[in-house]
Formats: sequence, structure tokens, C-alpha cells
Amino acid sequence: MIIGTAGHIDHGKTTLVRALTGVDTDRLKEEKARGISIELGYAYTPLPQTSGEDARQVLGFIDVPGHEKFVHTMAAGVAGIDHALLVVAADDGVMPQTREHLAIALLLGVREGSIALTKTDRVDTQRIHAVREELRALLVGTPLADAVLFETTATRDDDPGVAALRTHLFERARAHATRPDSGLFRLAVDRVFTLAGQGTVVTGTVFGGTARIGDNLRHSASGQMVRVRSIHAQNRASASGHAGQRVALALVGIEKEAIQRGDWIADARALRASRRMDVRLHLLPDAEIRAWTPVHVHLGAAHHLAHAVPLEGDTVRHGDPQRPHSGSTDPEDGADRGARVQLVFDTDVHATAGDRYILRNAQASRTLGGGQVLDPYAPERKRRSPERLAWLDALQQVLAEGTLAPLLNHAPQGLTRAHLALLLGRPPESLSLPADTRALTLAEDDALLITPAHWQALRAQVLDALTRVHTQSPDEPGVNAARLRRMALPTLNSATLSQGDALWQGLLTALLAEGALAQSGAWLHLPTHRVELSASEEALAERLLPALRGMTPAEGYDPPWVRDLAKDFHVGEEVVRQLLRKLARQGALHQVVKDLFYSAERMDELAALIARLAAEAAPPAAHDGARAAPVLSGAVEAAHFRDATGLGRKRAIQVLEYFDRVGYTRRVRDAHLLRPGVSWQGAS
Repeated sequence: MIIGTAGHIDHGKTTLVRALTGVDTDRLKEEKARGISIELGYAYTPLPQTSGEDARQVLGFIDVPGHEKFVHTMAAGVAGIDHALLVVAADDGVMPQTREHLAIALLLGVREGSIALTKTDRVDTQRIHAVREELRALLVGTPLADAVLFETTATRDDDPGVAALRTHLFERARAHATRPDSGLFRLAVDRVFTLAGQGTVVTGTVFGGTARIGDNLRHSASGQMVRVRSIHAQNRASASGHAGQRVALALVGIEKEAIQRGDWIADARALRASRRMDVRLHLLPDAEIRAWTPVHVHLGAAHHLAHAVPLEGDTVRHGDPQRPHSGSTDPEDGADRGARVQLVFDTDVHATAGDRYILRNAQASRTLGGGQVLDPYAPERKRRSPERLAWLDALQQVLAEGTLAPLLNHAPQGLTRAHLALLLGRPPESLSLPADTRALTLAEDDALLITPAHWQALRAQVLDALTRVHTQSPDEPGVNAARLRRMALPTLNSATLSQGDALWQGLLTALLAEGALAQSGAWLHLPTHRVELSASEEALAERLLPALRGMTPAEGYDPPWVRDLAKDFHVGEEVVRQLLRKLARQGALHQVVKDLFYSAERMDELAALIARLAAEAAPPAAHDGARAAPVLSGAVEAAHFRDATGLGRKRAIQVLEYFDRVGYTRRVRDAHLLRPGVSWQGAS
């Protein structure tokens, strides 16, 4: 268990920690000279071993400065503590930083604590009773309302109050539930230094997960990968460090100067920089937030500058009635569920949904409030839309209940497993998904996750779009995949490239497999859609198609023009032209350019040839020291296609441009590349 002190300056926090642990947490010369704490101090004491108990159990203390100028340091120290030790001097009683420190601890989610009344040897019994009443009034309605109070004189050897407090803390530590360490490892750095033989060492509280010696982690600010050389957990050498522990990591691969307080050392999957976060905010009495209010934000061990933008209304005040939304995770909230606010930061920030933060005013002289991060990757646009607020409702429900169903229900185009892991700080493999979730495979062992309801809605959009196409253009054979995607799912392009491509390809594959969709060459259409020919057209088609197909592939790759067919079969040019266009709409032919039609069988062969040439394509080696011209991997150039088909250059280019036009390939400079995820459906 980690205990954090809280209280006004000169109320004896450091003296009390020294009496409890034997460790003086004031280590700086200036602290010794001035007699006040300026920096965070750390102390540890082992728990007395009882029968069958782990001898390695250690109680950790973080001693914070009490001066109002060092509240930002105090906020960094109490982030991640388990138990607040509120220290109040009997002679002074409750003072401004007593109230502010208490508020900060509660806003950071501390739900357990003890009260130490210090310097009781300086006052009489009546004064002690008065201060007890002050504290009772201060704590009423908070999680510390029933906290045990101990009267202490920490400067006296073997003080019974200190001994009773120590015994109480040991008992609380034994009863304290260990934090789950199944998340992704994240350590909030509050100190960095070098040690001979160890190199760069960082210390901090582990917010999630487990790190082991030899693990490769990432430094948030620089993006550098580092290796864990050794670990001290709760001030003892250890093979691993776990969530809820004070940990020191000796790191390989980074210099001390690259790290500062507030940085994170974490699993790379848990780190992505952001400058906008949507949060739930609880304001303290008399505090107010208007649009673009400048604020100081304390998150983890970091201190950031930001602007606050209310998401519901233009102003947020303490006690304002807020729009009802689900998922309150503060047991003391009651009817106050907090306001939703977007924080826009001046610099990069790293956070996970559920992290706690503190908000102070622009002058950093007063704590305004604090709360919980909802979405650390908030959008700039449409941040107040009903869909966006519903998404934040779902996030609050996930944080309160642990189930992922609400998020998936509010993701009509699905969510990647990697993004869920990043958002919630959990390993991808540990995410517990609803049993009926559909998973579409992505690169790098990722998957796109989507609910059956959303899948069916997307499926219906695709089929509805095709129905509209057939109604408006009954003589057209269909549409290519790229155009259908733009028509049916125009917002799909706003998703990441890999996510959008995976969802679209998954939809097409499923629809084709179940027979709800058909494909002829590059054309997608409903299975029932056909262009009908009259009896005379059927008879003429039977005569023309063999001529277009040719006796050999070479003949079929260079079919006759419309004028030649009309002359050879003694039919009017316009009659031939209209019939061939109908056959193209049926999928039996492909119109490469005006009046030039290829049979479906020959185009199947040419499509296969392009795929083979693309697979074989590789940049040529340079000869005689000359630099080779850059060639795209998998690219088909007109010259190679010309040679493989025996066509002339002009005709080869016309055919390649047709494949570009129907979405089978795309042109990049002078080459043609197969489109990823696009297949050519043969006439057979």
C-alpha cells in the first residue's frame, strides 16, 4: 500500500513520517536550511511478519510539501496513492492547504484515509476537542468521514499516538486489496537520476500492468525504446514491478537528460500522444469554467497548460444540474455526475480512459476541480454532437462496469482491437468481447471488431445503394468496388486506411459468399440484375462473339473494331455498336475505348497476366556503378505488358488504362499497381 501525506505547511508531515518509518524524507540542503519540504519525499517500512504472511510486504510513504506554492508538486505526489494521511496541527487546526490537499486527494480518487492530529503537546484538551469538531465538519459527506483520528506528538520518543497510528496503517495495509495488474504497464516518472553501475534510473508509481527485468518499454516524450536492466519495487530489489507499487527502473538505451518528471515509461501499446481529451469534471465550490478558460492540468506526475471547453452549455459551475448520463464511478457523487469538458493542451499529453486529473486556475493559485479522463483522443470537430455525447456515455459505462458492449454499440463502423487496448490501457488479448462480436483480420495481429447489428446495417446500405444504381441505370452492368464504396458508405473514408479497407473488403467477401452480391469482371451487381436481349440481338450476338474472342489469345487480345465487324457481317455500324454495349452491360464484353470491345474471357486472361507481372516485378539492379531508376515494387509498366501480350504500345496503354478505370489497378507515375484487396471475378 502507498500512503500519501496531505496537509498545511508546518503541520508536521515530515516529522510524522520520520517517526513512523525512521526515514527523514527531506533530502535537499535547501529543505534542511529552511525547515520546509520543497520536493517529494519517500520512505518505506516493512510490515511486521505474521504466520504465513509474505515477508516482502512493504508500506510506502510519499511525503508532499505543504506550502501553497508547491501544490503542483503535491498533486504529482498523491497521484496513484492508495491511502491519504491527513495531517493537521492541533495548534493551527484546519488551514487553507488542509482543505486544498484534501480536495485534491478526493478528486484523484482516494477513498481511504486516516487522520493524524499533530503537536498535541502544545495545546490543552479543550483545543483538541475543538479541532476534532473542525475536522468532523470538514470531512462530513466525504469517503473520509469515518476515518480514524490519532492524537500524536511525533517529536516524542515512543509516542503512544504514533505507535497506534503505525499499527493502524499496518492493519489497513494487510487488508488492502492488491490492484489488478492485468493492464498495460505504465509508470509515471516523478524522479530521474543516475547511479554508478546502473545508468539512468527513473522512479514513480505504477499505474497499470507489470514490468520485468529485460522488458522493452517506450519513453513517452522521445518515443525511444528502452530496456529494463534492474528493478526495485517498494524499495527492495525485485524481478518485477506491479500496478500500485512504487518502483525504480534502471534503464538501458536512454540518457538522464532525455527524461523529466511527468514523462511515462510504458508498454508501447499504451502510448499515443494527444492534445485533446474529453473528461468528466467535478468543480469545487465557487469554481467556474467558461469556454476556452485557461487552466493548469495535473495528470499522473505531469503538469500541463490547457484550455477548457464545456461540452454541454457555455459555462460549468459547481452544482449545476447536468444532462443525465450513465456510468458514474464516484461513490460519493450522488446526484452530481459531473460535467463533460474538453481539455485542449498546448503540448502533447499521454493518458488512458479512467485516469484522474486535477484542474487549477490560470494563475496556478487555486484548485478548481478535477475528475476522470473519458476519451484521451477527442476530436476537434463535432465534439458536442449527440453522437459524440452518446459515445462519452458509453465510455463512462465501460469504466463503471467493465463491459465493452456499450462502446461497440456506439461504433457503427467498428473499433480495432489495438485502439480499444490503447484507450483502456489493457492488453489486446485480455479484452473480453461480447460472444457475437464479428472480428475482421487486420495487419500486425490486429482485428476490426463490429457488432452484428452494425454489420447488418452496413450490409443493408451496400445492397440499397446497388438497388438505386440498377433502378436509375437499368442498362448498366453495375458499379466497380471503389464507386460502390463511395456511394454506400461515404463516411468509411474518414476511418483509418487499414480499418476502412478491412471493413469494406470484409463486407464484399461476405456478400459475395452468401450470394447477396454478384460480380462480373470489375462490375458488382445484384444477382437478379441482367440486361435482356431480343431474339434478333441474341442471334447476332452468337455471330459476333466468336469474332471478338478470336481463335487464339493473340487474336483475342487485338479484337476487330465496330466498323470492321459491321463490314464483315454486313450489319449497320450503329446496330453493332448498340448490341456490343448491351453485351458489355451484361458482362460478356468490356469496352476498352470507344468502339473497341474485348470478350470477358480475354479480359480475364489479361487481368491474370497483370497480376502475374505485378508479382514478378522488382527494381532492376544498377549496372557499372550507375544508379538504377526507381521502380515501384509490384508495378506493371506499359513496355512489359506490351511485350507479354504482343500488342502495340498504344493498344497496351489503352488496356492498362481500362483496368485503372474500372478499379482493378491504379496508375502511379508511368506504372500501374494492383489495388490492395481488389480481386478480378472471372466470367466463369
